[in-house]
Amino acid sequence: MNKPLASLSLDLDNKWSYMKTHGDAGWETFPSYLDIVVPRALQFMAERSLTITFFIVGQDAALEKNRAALSSIAAAGHEIGNHSFHHEPWLHLYSEQQIEDELTRAEEVIEAATGQRPRGFRGPGYSLSPAVLRTLKRRGYEYDASTFPSFLGPLARAYYFMTTKLTPEEKAQRKQLFGKMSEGLRPLKPYRWQLEEGALLEIPVTTMPIFKVPIHISYVLYLAAFSPALAVRYFQFSLALCRLTGAQPSILLHPLDFMGADDNQPELAFFPAMNQPFSNKLKTISDALSYLSKNFQVLNMEQHARAANATKLPVLKTDSLPVAA
Repeated sequence: MNKPLASLSLDLDNKWSYMKTHGDAGWETFPSYLDIVVPRALQFMAERSLTITFFIVGQDAALEKNRAALSSIAAAGHEIGNHSFHHEPWLHLYSEQQIEDELTRAEEVIEAATGQRPRGFRGPGYSLSPAVLRTLKRRGYEYDASTFPSFLGPLARAYYFMTTKLTPEEKAQRKQLFGKMSEGLRPLKPYRWQLEEGALLEIPVTTMPIFKVPIHISYVLYLAAFSPALAVRYFQFSLALCRLTGAQPSILLHPLDFMGADDNQPELAFFPAMNQPFSNKLKTISDALSYLSKNFQVLNMEQHARAANATKLPVLKTDSLPVAA
């Protein structure tokens, strides 16, 4: 019997982008941990014969110091996606021309660094707007993967604001970070956006069916700080609900899943589970993704998109998406 499909991706947010979003000084020098994270992630995937999608930030691809790490991802056979140039979670506030410039610039430097032109996009902080979708369609993208159907967005945003040093103006920019509670009403299964330029496939970041609570690996690691065994069972239960409801899980990783307290990154202490040793986190990730691989055929995002596009999918209007003032 064939296994149901799933996909796996990693949003390659760099150290400076977390500092920038968090309101910390010093991000303008673009500090990086890619030389630590990328080899660890590639080794993990190679040991499990997994090829996934890495969504890369254009600003990182534009810097020579990151080229070796980024080119090694493509050389290992992984798909390269576009994660914007500036990694600003208020991308939905951009004008259409600004979005065009943002995507074009990111595409050019990402292709120069990796040899791959991105065919898929994920907005920073799940930021999305009709203008972003229109631009993606015009530029020939195969899919978007920016929606996060969860009711917990406002709580996540409140926690984020409590732990930052943002000015009122910066908080206003980020006021829709992680989305509204109504995001939880969005579909979990792939669908197509209805655009004047034609339909565009959306593959949501999967949350737990029915309950719409997060199941991405960073959240599992957060739970593992209290009980590793229960955290993995939570993930397994979520995947069982995916199979029961016919949802094809698209599971998300972050770079800090591959770093721990022993990596001495005090600027990143606010991120979930960064108080845990890397070895503990690695075991939880391994247990969770081994279960995923055992029960699903794990694809990269482009492969998942092509499989979804070969089926009949619902079509949604963009009315509910935020629009720049």
